[in-house]
Amino acid sequence: MKHLLFKLQSFLVLLVFTAASAYAQKSPVDMNRFIDDLMKKMTLEEKIGQLNLPVTGEITTGQAKSSNVAKRIRAGEVGGLFNLKGVERIRDVQKQAVEESRLGIPLLFGMDVIHGYETVFPIPLGLSCTWDMKAVEESARIAAIESSADGICWTFSPMVDICRDARWGRVSEGNGEDPFLGAAIAQAMVRGYQGKDMSRNDEIMACVKHFALYGAGEAGRDYNTVDMSHQRMFNEYMLPYQAAVDAGVGSAMASFNEVDGIPATGNKWLMTDILRKQWGFDGFVVTDYTGIAEMTDHGMGDTQTVAALALNAGVDMDMVSDAFVGTLKKSLTEGKVTEEAINAACRRILEAKYKLGLFDNPYKYCDVKRAKKQIFTKEHRAVARKIASESLVLLKNEGNVLPLAKKGTIAVVGPLADSRSNMPGTWSVAAVLKNATSLAEGLKAVAGDKAEILTAKGCNLMSDAEYEKRATMFGRSLHRDNRSDKELLDEALAVAAKSDVIVAALGESSEMSGESSCRTNLEMTDTQRMLLQELLKTGKPVVLVLFTGRPLVLNWEQANVPAILNVWFAGSEAGFAIGDVLFGDVNPSGKLTTTFPKSVGQIPLFYNHKNTGRPLADGAWFQKFRSNYIDIDNEPLYPFGFGLSYTTFSYSDVSLDKTSMTDKGELTATVTVTNTGKRDGAEVVQLYIRDLVGSVTRPVKELKGFEKIFLKAGESKKVSFKITPELLKFYNYNLDFVCESGDFEVMIGRNSQDVKKAAFKLL
Repeated sequence: MKHLLFKLQSFLVLLVFTAASAYAQKSPVDMNRFIDDLMKKMTLEEKIGQLNLPVTGEITTGQAKSSNVAKRIRAGEVGGLFNLKGVERIRDVQKQAVEESRLGIPLLFGMDVIHGYETVFPIPLGLSCTWDMKAVEESARIAAIESSADGICWTFSPMVDICRDARWGRVSEGNGEDPFLGAAIAQAMVRGYQGKDMSRNDEIMACVKHFALYGAGEAGRDYNTVDMSHQRMFNEYMLPYQAAVDAGVGSAMASFNEVDGIPATGNKWLMTDILRKQWGFDGFVVTDYTGIAEMTDHGMGDTQTVAALALNAGVDMDMVSDAFVGTLKKSLTEGKVTEEAINAACRRILEAKYKLGLFDNPYKYCDVKRAKKQIFTKEHRAVARKIASESLVLLKNEGNVLPLAKKGTIAVVGPLADSRSNMPGTWSVAAVLKNATSLAEGLKAVAGDKAEILTAKGCNLMSDAEYEKRATMFGRSLHRDNRSDKELLDEALAVAAKSDVIVAALGESSEMSGESSCRTNLEMTDTQRMLLQELLKTGKPVVLVLFTGRPLVLNWEQANVPAILNVWFAGSEAGFAIGDVLFGDVNPSGKLTTTFPKSVGQIPLFYNHKNTGRPLADGAWFQKFRSNYIDIDNEPLYPFGFGLSYTTFSYSDVSLDKTSMTDKGELTATVTVTNTGKRDGAEVVQLYIRDLVGSVTRPVKELKGFEKIFLKAGESKKVSFKITPELLKFYNYNLDFVCESGDFEVMIGRNSQDVKKAAFKLL
């Protein structure tokens, strides 16, 4: 009888919530009234419970695990769960919260939906190389449709950390080295995930991460210290986070690193002064995995101390640490936190649930029929294949080895030649790995019966078996072959001897990049370099299909291999997309969004650097008492914005409609781009600006515009960019956002090095 009364009470509470929310779901006034009424009914423990985000399910990350979750849900001690997959399972858990807890407050269900759900798109670094904001937004839209169909209402994406150090494994998850491009991608991703207002059941809440500066860790080592001036923060790193806030992102995630000597998770200047007061962010802040507990290892105090530090800084939700639920009540009685701070954090979580419509319908994302119809569909896969083909970057094509003809016999050789599980890339936690298409499978499908495809592994990923284990985690094994190196090589050479052309599938495995996958040596592994050398000795044309989640050092490959196609990890449709490009059904148009160094010793290396007082003269290799190395030149192997095509493009000189402007005016820069080759193709036209004289030193160039255009063979098109004072602004010594009068240089071209120039003045 008691149990029936409890269920009836929960049901009545649910009816009240539904009626209140249905009355005016999106009205701020009604939302505030509803949450005020709800919070009056909540105990202190229930308020703190809303701030708790334990992990459950089959997919887990990190070193901690939460247990006894169901009991805690019923006690009102959980605000949400993450990485629980499956709409029926999620519905069952939501039922516990709604029908078996005292107030029936629904849960948030989050997941690392980073670059697709079961239909997987290229890793974010690869996706950024499309320079196509419609494609980026569409990838997030499809990810939202699929994940929401499976019960998810919150994604821990977009990751917008700027990175200039290729040793850092998580460069694969970001959008490269440039804040202007990163900001555009951040906004496109937020739009794709959240839609118009998250009112539909296929729109989910985004979470911009990792706030802040996570990609600038010392020595390229994950979770490491970050230390830089505020001026550099705002001019080079902060823009993508702010852009996501401007786009209305619903949540933000604190980063692991420290900023100004205080871990971001406990940094009030970041979470309150900048994020909320300066940028006007009105969503909630969640920690990263065990972020609060980890502040103890940073040296900030015991669990109670760091939990109070996080709450007082402006953090609202504790992921996995159990620090808020374990200590905040005690801290309140001891005066270390205030009830006002707890209420503010609780309110933000409840507001997020209200905005998602969960009070109106707690089972909004639990329609089991959707899961059967909207996940890994033929239509979604077709889009993923097209976008993947746009992300591939042609780095070299000597003698027009590419595109390949659909005829004869083609050898596909290498440890990544026939692996499905590695195609989705790192952080594809919801992917069904067997559903991905391997390179060999993709080439066979695209070539059809017109060409014969032969395969051989050729070598293991590297000679060090323990290293290979670390590089093939989470079900991404390449099934290390116990045959000798010579036996593997002989098999590959036998296959190559029967073939007209060799496709070498080499590079990184998917888990050689990503979280906690940092590297000090960025060259091709020993076994793969040996295999490539032997394949070249056959005299057959060799195409290097390069799998990677980061810039690699490819000096030898650039000097010796006739054709190199960087395919990143292109997602579940990778094999098909690579086949489309290799055989010329798609003309490659990807452009690098991160600089490829000639040596790890050059890192950090990025295009928008500043000059020293002793810059190297243009065209010089070495000058004594100038800023250079004695053993290598300063230049990258492949610059930011670089990428070849199967056709060629020419650029006219830059034309300006005026040579001066005021701080209230604008001018237009125009070039004419012509497809001078024999194939139709797409080109990314890039605008860079240099502020020649400033009150503080300014970069040698900064990306300030881009447009992707499609031109038929022989076609020309004028491309114009409006240059406004807003594009000329920067943060000065006092951190005022200003534009300063003086001389500027405009550069337009196919990459950050190959540009045409013009000059103007800001009066």
